[in-house]
Amino acid sequence: MSKTKTTRYDVAEHLRTPKEMAAYLEACIEEAHGDAAFIAKALGDIARAKGMTKVARDAGLSRESLYKALSGERSPEFDTVLKVLDALGLKLHAEPAHA
Repeated sequence: MSKTKTTRYDVAEHLRTPKEMAAYLEACIEEAHGDAAFIAKALGDIARAKGMTKVARDAGLSRESLYKALSGERSPEFDTVLKVLDALGLKLHAEPAHA
């Protein structure tokens, strides 16, 4: 019997368009249930898809600090999130939780 060869799934390889990136972030926000580190990790996935160096430059941050902030191991500062969203070309919006 031969062994099945697997590779690690990387969502960043599948986020090709701004629409796909926005849909992914929206889905992660819904699944996060208030877990800021989970949302930061999703932003990190999108940043990797777009190119971490470019996103860091556009956000005015170092690449290393951006990797740390979006690792999912901690919650980044809100101003960092806003800078990253802007660099990614995404907008933050709000809607009533219960319509």
